[in-house]
Amino acid sequence: MADKTLTRMDLADAVHSQVGLSRNDSADLVESVLGHVSDSLVAGETVKISSFGTFSVRDKAARVGRNPKTGEEVPIHPRRVLTFRPSHLMKDRVADGNKR
Repeated sequence: MADKTLTRMDLADAVHSQVGLSRNDSADLVESVLGHVSDSLVAGETVKISSFGTFSVRDKAARVGRNPKTGEEVPIHPRRVLTFRPSHLMKDRVADGNKR
């Protein structure tokens, strides 16, 4: 596993170096894009990024779960969860990275 985590600042630095925007403008652009994505997901919309993947919100129904330690039944409340489905291109790219 990689020791590095990609952060917002890393994305802003990549925009700065590859597009040539100032560091502040690059950070603002990254924040704007991420804000747009999260706002759409909160509104229940699906976010599809071509050649990357699809983010969507799924409603999970209430169910009965078990505490693994005690075996006691515990109600699990209905909730919304975020799901990500990578594109085939992304899957292939990640799989090719495993061959190195």
